[in-house]
Amino acid sequence: MKSAHSQKGMSILSWLMVLAVVAFLASATFKVLPHYFDNMALEKMITSVETDKAVDVRSVSDFYSHISKGMQVNSIRDLDMQDALKIKVENNEFRVHLKYEKREPLIENIDLVVRFDKEFRVRMP
Repeated sequence: MKSAHSQKGMSILSWLMVLAVVAFLASATFKVLPHYFDNMALEKMITSVETDKAVDVRSVSDFYSHISKGMQVNSIRDLDMQDALKIKVENNEFRVHLKYEKREPLIENIDLVVRFDKEFRVRMP
């Protein structure tokens, strides 16, 4: 049988360490999540060309215009669309390559980096 003294639980220092780790992970998560939400919005804009009947995209310039308008609506201002998005037309479909990376400062000279690289095949409406 153990004594009551050895069954106290975690000390203040242990709780502070746990709190520091949780705060660090929460900080990193809250800095990276907006970039993932922006990427999901971009993917939805790209795939909506095929599924949304109201969108009339017939050329590469129309496609860029559609994405540009969607970026304005979703407040995606820190991404250069011309560098991140490459569009080609092949066999009556758009081949879209979305590739970019975002850096978010974490501590001093340590950055969090998220990299997105995905290809889409979108049929012309």
